[in-house]
Amino acid sequence: MKNNYNLRSIAAQTIGQVLDQGQSLSTLLPALNNKISDKDRALLQELCFGTLRVLPQLEWCIQQLMAKPMVGKQRTLHYLLMVGMYQLLYTRIPAHAALAETVNGAVALKRPQLKGLVNGVLRQFQRQQEALMQRAANHDSRYLHPSWLLKRVQQAYPAQWQQIVDANNQKPPMWLRVNRRHHSRDDYLHLLAQAGIEAVAHAEYPDAVRLLTPCAVNNLPGFADGWATVQDASAQGCVDLLDPQDGEQILDLCAAPGGKTTHILEAAPQAHVMAVDIDEQRLSRVKENLQRLHCHAEVKQGDGRTPQQWCGDKQFDRILLDAPCSATGVIRRHPDIKWLRRDSDIAELAGLQAEILDAIWPHLKAGGVMVYATCSILPQENSQQLQAFLQRHSDARLAGTERQNLPHPEDGDGFFYAKLIKM
Repeated sequence: MKNNYNLRSIAAQTIGQVLDQGQSLSTLLPALNNKISDKDRALLQELCFGTLRVLPQLEWCIQQLMAKPMVGKQRTLHYLLMVGMYQLLYTRIPAHAALAETVNGAVALKRPQLKGLVNGVLRQFQRQQEALMQRAANHDSRYLHPSWLLKRVQQAYPAQWQQIVDANNQKPPMWLRVNRRHHSRDDYLHLLAQAGIEAVAHAEYPDAVRLLTPCAVNNLPGFADGWATVQDASAQGCVDLLDPQDGEQILDLCAAPGGKTTHILEAAPQAHVMAVDIDEQRLSRVKENLQRLHCHAEVKQGDGRTPQQWCGDKQFDRILLDAPCSATGVIRRHPDIKWLRRDSDIAELAGLQAEILDAIWPHLKAGGVMVYATCSILPQENSQQLQAFLQRHSDARLAGTERQNLPHPEDGDGFFYAKLIKM
């Protein structure tokens, strides 16, 4: 049953669900896992992620090769052409195999009469590929970002925007967090080397290790036993800044999928941690992570804007608020973000962040610490949000300086953190 499908048509339909229905790949792809064979999962991910990563370039090429775009019920064929072009440009799949499978995708999509069209456009693309790519290199589409986002990044980072855009367009590095309850980072680097896996330590974050070549988690020493977790280096910085201590009452708000919850418990195994998230489904990931790492936390479903509903009048020694945001710092991990976000979302998200900050602040004890973090690189969600909060709350002060990480090929994702102390 499982092998009776056409992977290119599944990729085209999935891309359509992202672009036309606003669904995210992180929801769509896991739902397809039991419909395709294990060996095809990685290829499906590559086709979907890759096509969305370079979408404007593929759109531009189709415009050059077709008099009018395919719309309406034929729109999925437009995405099928993109999947075909992506394979020819960016994968090692032999051209004849990529073409044959993509053309057969038209049949799987119940459009057998359009096989000839798909074949014709892709063969034409093959013949003109070099010339088209040279022309595309001088076109605005070369930045591979929607214009509104490009404009915001250019305004916020006039000197660095090009470097940010380039980092966003690359495949992400694979970072691990070494579980200090099992091994020191140096010991784990030694275990990786013994397993033939090359890795380097992060210069600043004490548990972070980057693999020079990403690999399957099953190949990592002791992964099933909780010796390491896949987590970006910048995400690990939140817990270093929070500095949790044994015996403290700690709230991890907007906790799913649980990477930071478990990191808190690795750093302070005797802390009393409450992990809260609004998304019931994603909370199951928090529970899975806690189980794998043999950690215990109180896991609750709740809205950050109404804390009294899930914690009453309780106050915490430390709060980690990894706030809902535009996720513009993690585009290389989730290229669909570029096409799911709208310019108008930024002000809405900033409003939501302010509401959560104001609602949760009374639940921090006097002398307590709150770390505000986002995986965004936009000032409206970060430094401007923080300044407005400090103006509204005279009992809050910034400890040290706020920090904005930018995505870098050999470093972590784009991330903002600030440590606040309640006076």
